[in-house]
Amino acid sequence: MAARAAQTARVFFFCGPDEAGAADAAARIVSLLPEPGERVEFAGADLRKDPVRLGDEARSSSLFGGSARHIWIRAAGDEAHDAVANLIDSGVEACPVLIVATGATDKSRTAKLLAGRGDALVAMFHPPDLGSVTAAVRTMAGAAGLRMGSELAERIARASGLDTRIARSEIAKLALYCDASPESPRTVTAAELDEIGAQTSDDDMGPIVDAVLGGKRADLAAELHRMRAMQIAPVGLLLALERRVALLSGLASRLGPGDNLARFLDAEANARRIFWKDKGSLAVQLRNWRGARLERVAQRLLALHQAMLANSADGEILLAQELALLTHMAGQAQRLAQNTRN
Repeated sequence: MAARAAQTARVFFFCGPDEAGAADAAARIVSLLPEPGERVEFAGADLRKDPVRLGDEARSSSLFGGSARHIWIRAAGDEAHDAVANLIDSGVEACPVLIVATGATDKSRTAKLLAGRGDALVAMFHPPDLGSVTAAVRTMAGAAGLRMGSELAERIARASGLDTRIARSEIAKLALYCDASPESPRTVTAAELDEIGAQTSDDDMGPIVDAVLGGKRADLAAELHRMRAMQIAPVGLLLALERRVALLSGLASRLGPGDNLARFLDAEANARRIFWKDKGSLAVQLRNWRGARLERVAQRLLALHQAMLANSADGEILLAQELALLTHMAGQAQRLAQNTRN
């Protein structure tokens, strides 16, 4: 579908809780364009303020001579809806426009606007499981000239938080370190991975994520102190939180009203969609965050992400404030559930 769409479609809308998958898909489309040319980037918030700007830019010529170009939009929800509506209503031939929309679904206004059009493609991406990302890591490694067993591939997938963009970066570093290439493949060892592996993996961030979403107010101060002491990047921690909330959303969608939670998580672990050591914390978090409450926390994290990108100097303060609030909300949910049971 991607190869055909790259030849025929002009607008691509990639959405869903798996932002990494949506971004990978957009990058794949760009690689398949006959003439990708210059890349022009927009934030969805900018297009929401000026919906005419997208159409003007899509019909402009490249600054580097020639007409080939494509537009990449990072949006939250339906921020780009009016801009896309103006673009397709103009009826003028435009360059390819790729939209990666966090927080949007295939039921959003923009998706409905584009659905069924021969010149558009809409796709929704759900959080991947550990097995699929492990397989993707092995595929990336093979393309980079690295021979890698399943155990090491799973380790990279887990350390990347199931984010294929981070995993791809790790593979690139590993190939460079090992002096590997498709023409001169190398077998990777665990020791080599130890030498170049990311230091801010989910192993470092996991306790903070579990404290916040688990409502462990007594642990939060110590975890925030550890975050500063270990110099954990605020944006990296926020991404880890977003990935966990996306995982909870996927689990909640598969968990039936009458299902036994413990048996459900056992089945998920056996299917390698979750790590077996995370079953206890996931059980607590699924009780705290369900339905509308889970949707609200996803929207809050998205808004926080935008605020941190707009004000990077205060990113750590903004993140700490939100972590405290989310921990308080999770604690409230726990107390409410206990009172209901009593």
